[in-house]
Amino acid sequence: MARETVELPGASIIYEPDWLESAAASTLFKALRAGLPWERHRITVYGRTLDAPRLSCWIGDVAYRYSGTLFEPHPWPAALADVRERLERELHAGFNSVLANLYRDGNDRLGFHRDSEPELGPEPLIASISLGATRRFRLREREGRGSYGIDLEHGSLLVMAGATQRHWLHAVPQTARVVGPRINLTFRRVLG
Repeated sequence: MARETVELPGASIIYEPDWLESAAASTLFKALRAGLPWERHRITVYGRTLDAPRLSCWIGDVAYRYSGTLFEPHPWPAALADVRERLERELHAGFNSVLANLYRDGNDRLGFHRDSEPELGPEPLIASISLGATRRFRLREREGRGSYGIDLEHGSLLVMAGATQRHWLHAVPQTARVVGPRINLTFRRVLG
């Protein structure tokens, strides 16, 4: 399938369901699941510090602060070299970090939020690659009633750019459906 533009007011979003060919996506999923030092990060939500409802690994060239915690980066794994190069070439962007999230089953989730840390700049480019089980991705207007959902498939690419983070929140909700594990890679540029 071809790259699709998601039409939402105040947002710049594209989705490409088969950005990675299925066999390549499966190989990358296996390499990252077995090879990354997965951790349960502590995050602060509405003034409360708790364990994140998923496993994560911060990878890159710079530290990053989000949700009240400073994350020191792990080195780039060889398995991500080609993916990073291709993203940078296709999106005309330089990525110096990636947050890898491992959703072990339908109980693991990501609550509504926006990537609005000052270190990302006023209009960050976030390139999100999904590997493994398909999960529903939700967008909700910060002010207003608009909402949108899309199923992120194995090997897909979702790009959020421009004013998207100013106007929209996003989440990966918990699901009662039986789903297998999923890895999500969110490439970004942290400003020094």
